[in-house]
Amino acid sequence: MDDASLLPALHDALIVAQTSSVGEAARRLHKTPSAVSQQLRRIEDHYGVKLFEKDGRRVRPSPAGEAALGAMTRVFAEAASLETLLEELAGARVTTLRIAASDYLGEALLLPVMRRLFLEHVPLRFEITTTNSAAAVRLVGQGQVDLGIVSTDRDPATDEIPLLRQPFCWVAPRRRKARSVTSRLAREPLLRLTPGSIGRRLLDEYLGRTGVRPLSTIDLPSVSLMLSYAARGLGIGLVPALALERVDRARVSVERADLPDVSVRLVPRAALERSVPVAQFLDRLVLEARRAEGKLIKRPKKE
Repeated sequence: MDDASLLPALHDALIVAQTSSVGEAARRLHKTPSAVSQQLRRIEDHYGVKLFEKDGRRVRPSPAGEAALGAMTRVFAEAASLETLLEELAGARVTTLRIAASDYLGEALLLPVMRRLFLEHVPLRFEITTTNSAAAVRLVGQGQVDLGIVSTDRDPATDEIPLLRQPFCWVAPRRRKARSVTSRLAREPLLRLTPGSIGRRLLDEYLGRTGVRPLSTIDLPSVSLMLSYAARGLGIGLVPALALERVDRARVSVERADLPDVSVRLVPRAALERSVPVAQFLDRLVLEARRAEGKLIKRPKKE
């Protein structure tokens, strides 16, 4: 590189590519959006290429940005490896684990494990990306994260670690003398996850199979927000059972959906180093998933 001062700007560009948002990248980098935008302009002015283009309210890599993304990822992965080596040489090695997971899986599985490891002073540092399962798999494949916690109904790969199986459930505002939740689908707004998630695909397949035409639809970016809408009295949604652990049952009705159970798995990056702290994390995560699955199995099909 002819100008090493551009490395921080390239790092900012990588975070923008990972989040598809200048604002979200700025939040993670503890900068203002204008400062991040200025870094992107520095790269464009220096090399004469535009790395990103508008995609509604978000941004996506341009063809030039797509071509450069792999090299940028490798550069900073190598930098992280160097940092780890220097810390090890200094006798204070701390392993960074980059994990991608949806919001509800992060809350139900990651949060208790991370809290326990923190209290035990296990030398791990976490970088968590909240995204849907399809995007998490893609980030692992691109080497942008080390692990993805994903919901899937596809056949498992040999290196994937099974965590649990869970049903999907309908959730709706609790109504007096209301009939089943599914009988209300054509009369109340339908809450949907954005395209790309397995929950959205299962919902679309259900609507196509049954011919139900919802009164209106509300697209939401996360399961947590979907549950918030239902608990506040608006909309019916299809959600994974694990997300219902912290829902106020006095405010919502829950009905198990007539759909196959879905697998939750841990997808590792091919070159992930299984150090002692990483192995501790993986073991704890598997145990936490078994505990959570045990509670799901005891839950009745309808409430």
